[in-house]
Amino acid sequence: MFSVFIPSESSLKKAVVKDLSELPENVVWIDLVKPTAAEDRAVERLTGIAVPTREDMQEIEISSRLYIENSARYMTATLMCNSDSDMPKTTAVTFILAGHRLVTVRYDEPKPFALVEHKLARSCAAAITGEMVLMELLDAVIDRCADILERCGADIDQVSHDIFEPESERHGHAKQYSQILIAIGRKGDLTSKVRESLVSIGRLVTFLSAVMEGVKWSKDMREQLKTMQRDVSSLTDHASYLSNKITFVLDAMLGVVNLEQNNIIKLFSVMAVVLMPPTLIASIYGMNFKVMPELEWTHGYAYALVSMALAAVLPYVLFRWKKWL
Repeated sequence: MFSVFIPSESSLKKAVVKDLSELPENVVWIDLVKPTAAEDRAVERLTGIAVPTREDMQEIEISSRLYIENSARYMTATLMCNSDSDMPKTTAVTFILAGHRLVTVRYDEPKPFALVEHKLARSCAAAITGEMVLMELLDAVIDRCADILERCGADIDQVSHDIFEPESERHGHAKQYSQILIAIGRKGDLTSKVRESLVSIGRLVTFLSAVMEGVKWSKDMREQLKTMQRDVSSLTDHASYLSNKITFVLDAMLGVVNLEQNNIIKLFSVMAVVLMPPTLIASIYGMNFKVMPELEWTHGYAYALVSMALAAVLPYVLFRWKKWL
């Protein structure tokens, strides 16, 4: 399906087109969502451009993502989807500037598109163009990436607090380390996807700046483009910082798990050492030899019990004195 947006006074209205062969000439933005072959042909007739297929959009080389063809500027970026869920993913979106008309091709529902659509439906410049819509989309995409990184940073801080919380607040094995490890893995995956998206957006903005050198863009749009470049650069650095922090938190988590395991093993070792002397005494007097003088003792049973108790207490006291426990 696809939507077309037409300027109307101070807003951008979505138009319903029933006949694909008669698209309005004053269309500013054509949004193709999972387009069919018929929709591709209709848009190609109106704009005079070739709409890339989904396979073309999946190409990763720069020459296949950022190029100029028949005076139209093709720009493909990787955007975030489902970032609020447990299964975030990325999707390729192509922006095509043909004259002063923008064509977007996508096969998913990135949130910035809905935000820009609602924003422009409320108010926009009277003489809005495809370039202006593109700038709004890119600005919304960058803001969205920033919001995701902010939320991810807060979540990582919470995970770090759960790992390094004071000893008095811990509740032994009630602490679910497996859940913390899952949370760390998810945040690492989300951060890497956001960084991938930012890198592709940075390349797109750089390409747009280069190809628009000879185009008469307004001073405000050029300044906005420079601001986007700075924002993308700073957000990419922040994403790298979060990735390093996640690596540190993961190492710390694994270290804490190892310490817990070592404490458990140490407890078993101490118990084995403490119980070894009593076990030795019980083994000696459990032997079935005929000549054993202690078997005739009146208080032999009590003597054996006391010996075993002392043999268990003395190693424990020694360990406590050495501060091994």
